[in-house]
Amino acid sequence: MKNMKKIIIISILSVFTLLVVGVGWYLYKALPIGTGFTAKYLCSSTFISHRDPKVVFEQDIAPVNPLFANIDWQINYDEKTVTASAFGIVRSKAIYREGCGSTLLAGITEKELRQQDFYKYQRKKVLEDSLWGNLSDIKKNALDLQINIKKLNEALDEAFRENDPQRPKYTRAVLVIYKDKLIAERYDKGINAQTPLLGWSMSKSITNALAGVLVKKGMLDIYKAAPVPEWKNESDPRHKITVDQLLRMSSGLAFEEVYAPLKDVTDMLYGSYDFAAFAANKKLETPPDSKWYYSSGTANIVARIIRQSIEKIEKNYYKFLYEEFFDKIGMKSVLLEADPSGTFVGSSYVFAVPRDWAHFGLLYLHNGVWRGERILPENWVSYTVTPTPKAPMGKYGAHFWLNRGDKTNPQNRRWPDVPRDAFAALGFQDQQVVIIPSRNCVCIRFGATSSGNWDTNLFIGSILKALPR
Repeated sequence: MKNMKKIIIISILSVFTLLVVGVGWYLYKALPIGTGFTAKYLCSSTFISHRDPKVVFEQDIAPVNPLFANIDWQINYDEKTVTASAFGIVRSKAIYREGCGSTLLAGITEKELRQQDFYKYQRKKVLEDSLWGNLSDIKKNALDLQINIKKLNEALDEAFRENDPQRPKYTRAVLVIYKDKLIAERYDKGINAQTPLLGWSMSKSITNALAGVLVKKGMLDIYKAAPVPEWKNESDPRHKITVDQLLRMSSGLAFEEVYAPLKDVTDMLYGSYDFAAFAANKKLETPPDSKWYYSSGTANIVARIIRQSIEKIEKNYYKFLYEEFFDKIGMKSVLLEADPSGTFVGSSYVFAVPRDWAHFGLLYLHNGVWRGERILPENWVSYTVTPTPKAPMGKYGAHFWLNRGDKTNPQNRRWPDVPRDAFAALGFQDQQVVIIPSRNCVCIRFGATSSGNWDTNLFIGSILKALPR
C-alpha cells in the first residue's frame, strides 16, 4: 500500500509539473503576441488616428483575447513609441515614424529602424476633393436621388445600435455612396471625417490594386512564376507558383490563418522581421491551384514582389506607389505601414479616412477608371471578380471577396439579400468596402466588432431597400 501511495503521489506530481511547464511554455510563446498586438495597435491608433488610447485598449484590444486584459502599456509622446508588457516577463515596443506609421521592433534595433529611408520623400499636396461636400450637400444628394430617407436612417441607426451589451458592435463609421454621390455619413463618438482608420485585411484589396498598376505598366506578369528569392531554384516545387495563384489564395503554401497564439499569421505580424520571407519559407502543402485557403502570408509575398519590382526603376518605392496610384485617385490621407524589413504590410496595415476608402471603392465600381483616366488595366476588375475555382460558394476572386454563390445554387451565397455581383474588401473586426455595380452603390463600414455581433447581409440589405429600383 505504501508503494502504491508513493506511485500515485509521484504520478500526480509529474502530471502537475508537466501541466505547469506546459502552461509556462504556452504563455512564454503566447504573451509576445499579446504585447506585440497591443503595442502596435495602440501606437498606430494614437499617432495616426489620434484616438484616446484608453478607449482603444478597452474597446478594440482587450476584447480580442482574454489574455490581453492583463497587458500593461505605456506611451512616450515625445519619442512616439508604445511599450507593452505582460507580468513583467515579456515586453514589446512599437515605433511611430512619420510617413510609414508604426512598426514593431522585431529582428532590428530601434536605431536601425529609424535609419531606414525608403518612405522619406516630399509628397505632393493632394487637393481636397470636392466629390463629397458637406452635411447639407449630403442631404441634398439623398433628396435629389429620391432616396427613402426614413429607411436609410433606420439602416444607419441599426448599424450603430448596441442591442446586446455583452456583444458590442462598436461601429465607428458608415458611409453610403449612390450614383457617385455621398448620401449618408455617420461617425461614432471620437471619430470624424478626418480620422484615418485601419482597414486590416482590406489592405489585401489595396495590394490587388497596386499589383494592377504594375501590370498596366508592363512591370509584372501575374501568370509567370512569381519572382520570389526563396523559390529561385527551379527544382523547388514552389518555383512554379504564380502571382495569380498568390492573389487567388491558391498557392498551395502551408499557412495557418488563425488569429491565436502559436499560429502562423500572429507569429508573422507580431514576431517576424520580414513578413514575406516568413510566408515564403513555408512548405508547399498542396500543388498550386489544387486548394483555396485564405492566407495573409501570400498577400505579404505579393507586397514584397511589388516593392522589389519598383525598386528596379525607382529607389524610393513609396514615392512610386503614392504618385502612380493613391494621389491619382485622391486618397490624400492614405498611409502604408511597413514591417521591420521596410516592405509595406500588404495583408493588414493600410490606414485612410473613410472618404478616401470610398474613393477606392468607386475606382472599382467604375472598372478601374478615375475621372476619365484609366488607373488599372482594362480587364483588371473583371479579373479580380472572377471566382477562384476552388473557393466555396464562389466567394473569392483575387484579393477581393465575392457574393457569386454556388454554381448549381446561386442562392447559397455569402449575403443572400445582396445582389450576386457585389464584391468587397473585408477586414478583421468587420471593416468593409462593399461594391455593388448593379445598384451603382458603395457601402462602407468601420468598427471594432470582436463579438461577432455584426450582420453584413442585414446592413447592406437594409441600405439597398432605401435606394430607388
